[in-house]
Amino acid sequence: MPEARAQGGDAEKILKAMSDYVASQNTVSVTFDSDIEVITSSLQKIQFTSSGQVQLSRPDKLRASRTGGYRDIEIVFDGKILTVNNKDSKDYAQIDAPGTADQLIDILRDKHGVVAPGADLLLPNVYDVMMADVIEGAVIGKGVIDGVECDHLAFRNTETDWQIWIESGAKPIPRKYVITSKGIGEAPQYTLRIKDWKTGLPADAFAFKPDTSAKKISLGDLGDIDEVPQGIAKTGAKK
Repeated sequence: MPEARAQGGDAEKILKAMSDYVASQNTVSVTFDSDIEVITSSLQKIQFTSSGQVQLSRPDKLRASRTGGYRDIEIVFDGKILTVNNKDSKDYAQIDAPGTADQLIDILRDKHGVVAPGADLLLPNVYDVMMADVIEGAVIGKGVIDGVECDHLAFRNTETDWQIWIESGAKPIPRKYVITSKGIGEAPQYTLRIKDWKTGLPADAFAFKPDTSAKKISLGDLGDIDEVPQGIAKTGAKK
């Protein structure tokens, strides 16, 4: 790896180009698959897989859905009201949340423990967020994700190693993102694969229409909405 480590400046340059490209997109719609690994008490590594979609209209609209074997969750933000919809239990919660989508992402994660899948990759300042605690970066080489040639980058901080594959050429779109948790035994990983990247959204993309049988409850009364069932084991980091 000596040659790759010597290319740290190139890694930062490619990541910055991705950040600038993402920030230039006023509307974005992506679909994704995600895998999160857990380590059981008997040191067995188990992986849980989900799929979903994220839609963003800057500066203040966001919709994210995630469907897996255990949860079917949707988050809708129209610039004024945040809705967290638990389709499994047919209930939903709404709170006033005026502000931008960027502020909402931070509030959801820090105050409510709700993560919009891959949301950090869509922030206008994604470069600053991802590089904040990096101690080492490298260009590993090339890779192919879903038939698309990508630049493969690897970065390290004190708690995690993370890799990102960015589409080569005029549209430096993030295609794959892997976080490895070094502080947990067996180093579980979180993997996000972005499949479809589109711009342009329907007019009603951020209108929430509850199921006729759904019940409105308080946010604190929502059931567990994590993609891993409670009590399973320690999980890898994710953004």
